[in-house]
Amino acid sequence: MAPETLFPLTWTEFERIEMRVGTILEVQDFPEARKPAFQLTIDFGSAIGIRKTSAQITKRYTKEVLVGRQIVAVINFPKKQIGKFMSECLVLGAVGEEGDVILLAPDFKIENGLRIG
Repeated sequence: MAPETLFPLTWTEFERIEMRVGTILEVQDFPEARKPAFQLTIDFGSAIGIRKTSAQITKRYTKEVLVGRQIVAVINFPKKQIGKFMSECLVLGAVGEEGDVILLAPDFKIENGLRIG
């Protein structure tokens, strides 16, 4: 989408988005998904806890490389039913032209649950 066609947010709207850092604890295949995806279990620290989500990140990542990796996710979207799986957050990444996703992540190991601002 070209920048001139974007719908601007107010600063107040942006501040409502809860982007947090979490560590991926577990990765499972998600064969029921329409497009290739993994099911992720992510630790967002003691104040937020553990959340699950699915992510279409199989083009660039293996399960082994994802476990222990820190990522950025939005944690205040409503839960979303995907087949028999309940997604509780949205992992963020840059989407390439062919649909491959490159995860957003901090450069250094930091505390789980820290807010992105």
